[in-house]
Amino acid sequence: MFNSLSDRLDKIFRGLKGSGYLTEQNIKDSMREIRMALLEADVNFKIVKNFIAEVEKRSLGTEVMKSLTPGQQIVKIVHEQLISLMDTEGFEMKVYNNKLVKIMMVGLQGSGKTTACAKLAAMYRKKGIKPMMVACDVYRPAAIQQLKVLGKQIDIPVVSEDTKDVITIADSALKQAHADFTNLLIFDTAGRLHIDTQMMDEVARLKAHVKPDYIFFVADSMTGQDAVTVAREFHDKLAFDAVILTKLDGDARGGAALSIKAVTGRPVAYVGIGEKIPDLEIFYPDRMASRILGMGDVLTLIEKAQDSIDSEEEEKLARKMLKNQFTLNDFLKQLQSIKKMGPLESVIRMIPGLGSKLPADLKIDDNALKHVEAIIQSMTHQEREKPEILNGSRRLRISKGCGRPVMEVNRLMRQFEDMKKMMKKMSSPKGMKALEAMMKDHPHQ
Repeated sequence: MFNSLSDRLDKIFRGLKGSGYLTEQNIKDSMREIRMALLEADVNFKIVKNFIAEVEKRSLGTEVMKSLTPGQQIVKIVHEQLISLMDTEGFEMKVYNNKLVKIMMVGLQGSGKTTACAKLAAMYRKKGIKPMMVACDVYRPAAIQQLKVLGKQIDIPVVSEDTKDVITIADSALKQAHADFTNLLIFDTAGRLHIDTQMMDEVARLKAHVKPDYIFFVADSMTGQDAVTVAREFHDKLAFDAVILTKLDGDARGGAALSIKAVTGRPVAYVGIGEKIPDLEIFYPDRMASRILGMGDVLTLIEKAQDSIDSEEEEKLARKMLKNQFTLNDFLKQLQSIKKMGPLESVIRMIPGLGSKLPADLKIDDNALKHVEAIIQSMTHQEREKPEILNGSRRLRISKGCGRPVMEVNRLMRQFEDMKKMMKKMSSPKGMKALEAMMKDHPHQ
């Protein structure tokens, strides 16, 4: 996510922070580099021009030039301007337990619109809302089937009818929603490979009939400025309320996320950060700006951990760690909790101080976790609880059982032992004092 842009900006800011003082010239040089970084990230030219003008104006002011840490001050200004650029202006989708809220999802074919319907439905079901989805993309038979499969997967009902008349389908859905006391009705609408009059007329007709509470434009972030151009056309014709950006985990540039609000006047509400159903996040401009600048995103990380990790289990685990009783069964539980938090690379890049040190082009394979999981699951209960009994013959049997090389089994055991040693050190009085000292030095973390 924004890896290329983050890497470029990090290099620029390191140079600024290394300067004892700043001059008008090196500020202008830095602004030129930031401008190039944003343009290469596929950010709209006019937006880049205005952004740089504002940052430069503030950077040449007294708050920076007379500061003891001018480089850090400029980073702060860029951070604030990024937030302003992506500002959601307090947009919030309101859903109620005693009222039906209707949503229309619009966008081009291939943007991830149908999957976004399921992700949004699943997100609000976790909040105690009763959702239902409606298959109104009648021109692509695969879309109806896809929505049904997703609905079955997450146990959320899908309304579809053997007709191409979207009004008939909508009426059927509304009737069923009222009968079932549904709180949230999500309409998946027709998409095309490109904008055409027929599609727009149909979606407009559905909007007039359904009178949705919210219309979300779903855009593939990896298409960059193309997504922004399409968004503007959809907004001109439908006046949507907000944007859902999909495939943000695969977008190394970030042009769409940084441009779409300024071009359409409508904020990004949600972002897709993976292929799985839980991989949908509420969009927070301040958190996203921090990620772009390599500062991590502690709040989102905490929220994901709270959603994925059982607090009682964690307390038990913490006690075992302190007593140096951590086993491979405990390790397996930890892995399974981490998997629930989303793509591994995305989670790591949220950690302050760590994410920024990862190369922009680094790809972390989520299958690595699956391989570790397979190795541990190929062990007997006794072997997981007492890993010290894992001799050569046992490791060979485990290797054959999980289909992974013996060297991977050996590597896992070395890593596990190293981790136990570290835990033992940290649980000692000396280790606890060292940890306390570190926390005093870095209170923001």
